[in-house]
Amino acid sequence: MDRLDRLELFTRIVEGGSFARAARDLHVARSTATNAINLLEQEAGVRLLARTTRQVATTPEGAEFYRRARAILAEVEDTFGTFASGSPTGHLRIDASGLLTRTFLVPHLPAFLERFPGLTISFSQSDRFVDIVRDGVDCALRAGHPQDSSLRMRKLGELPEITCASPAYLARHGTPRDCDDLESHRMIGFLSSRTGEVMPLEFRRDGATVHRRLPAPVSTDNSDTAAALARQGLGLIQAPRYRFASDLASGALVEVLEGTPPEPLPLNAIHAGDRSVSRRLEVFLDWVKEMFSDTDRKSG
Repeated sequence: MDRLDRLELFTRIVEGGSFARAARDLHVARSTATNAINLLEQEAGVRLLARTTRQVATTPEGAEFYRRARAILAEVEDTFGTFASGSPTGHLRIDASGLLTRTFLVPHLPAFLERFPGLTISFSQSDRFVDIVRDGVDCALRAGHPQDSSLRMRKLGELPEITCASPAYLARHGTPRDCDDLESHRMIGFLSSRTGEVMPLEFRRDGATVHRRLPAPVSTDNSDTAAALARQGLGLIQAPRYRFASDLASGALVEVLEGTPPEPLPLNAIHAGDRSVSRRLEVFLDWVKEMFSDTDRKSG
């Protein structure tokens, strides 16, 4: 294996957490993979991987080495892809919430991969802040307004938001008719990943944004948990409408304050600002934007 092959092997071990899997994917013997990583560590002059009988993890030096190795391999792919004819090739690492991935991306993914057969995709799914560079992610799909000016952002669409609550909650506290009619109400506290503080409810009324901070008996930084708390009748909740589609259909949750909905959340693709967008990422982002445009037209 040459040096680039060793870098490719190293990144696959890190991402898959397994020597055996990486060796199998690259069609080399396990012993060859072990020897290649030993040589790579000798060349780097540091230990890159901490190995036990059950798992493989990067050392602090290995994590930084992985970040740089991924950048090098991406540049190599992009260099050849720029001059190659036909569709782009390579691997995409996309971070997005699980529900957004399942609701919007997965149903249309077969057609995308048929259109671009040279691409492979891995999804990591979380609500937490992701370090694009450190975590080796090509882009993160996030709703809202990111604050990090070192990152590049591309708006892909908008997610309409609603306010809702369970029938049991509304039976106890009443159904609010206006955002000023919330004195006796409670909300599900959603903790900001940036500040750690509970975010207020937001309403659009007469062209202006109105914020209301209600007592929150329970708070969380996980959107799935927040939805479950709302179903249990613990307070009002705001989130993109798609999150509550099945709950609204089943009657588990009821939309309220329809006349003063929150501002729609922009859906953005966020990626590192110190590098150009690869062809494979460009076609993926174009596809997502086109998909949301079609969704808006069908719902309009």
